[in-house]
Amino acid sequence: MGKVSHRYRGLWSIALMFCLGLTACNQPLGGAFTTLNSRYTDVQPALSGDGKLLAFVSNRAGQQLLVLYDLEQQRFLPLPGLNQGNAIVESPNLSRTGRYLVYVSSRRGRPEIELYDRLSQRTEVLTVGYPGWVKNPSISPEGRYISFESGRRGQWDIEILDRGSGIELDLPQGSAVQPPNAP
Repeated sequence: MGKVSHRYRGLWSIALMFCLGLTACNQPLGGAFTTLNSRYTDVQPALSGDGKLLAFVSNRAGQQLLVLYDLEQQRFLPLPGLNQGNAIVESPNLSRTGRYLVYVSSRRGRPEIELYDRLSQRTEVLTVGYPGWVKNPSISPEGRYISFESGRRGQWDIEILDRGSGIELDLPQGSAVQPPNAP
């Protein structure tokens, strides 16, 4: 009898962790996501350029998640599609208004720099097939440039990735888009 109840207890724990993982991946708004300072481990904070949003890595749902907190409204914001249960995320960085969120994501032990667009709710892997290790990405205020550390040459160097002139820039509301400087 003891073995049977232990088996069911194990299955219950697995089912509970699965449900918590799904909730955290889709909407980090549960009981653990009510206040900024809590009993959970929260690390690697990054402020948006306008100082209104705070991104950080947290273990609030029993796994490592990237979360976003609105400092003015004092609430967590949903990041649909961002946190996938099979990835380790770290080193978040935000553009001016927090439209773009850049971070390192590791799946199967290989770190990649990813960019999450809060407007489209889509993630783009920026370093697919990159020949070296990457870490500590930082995004420019308007969201066009990403700097990061690269181990491509067998040592840590700094590289800059230009997303191109065709992207939608992260500009404050009401700002006019400035034409690029001609050489």
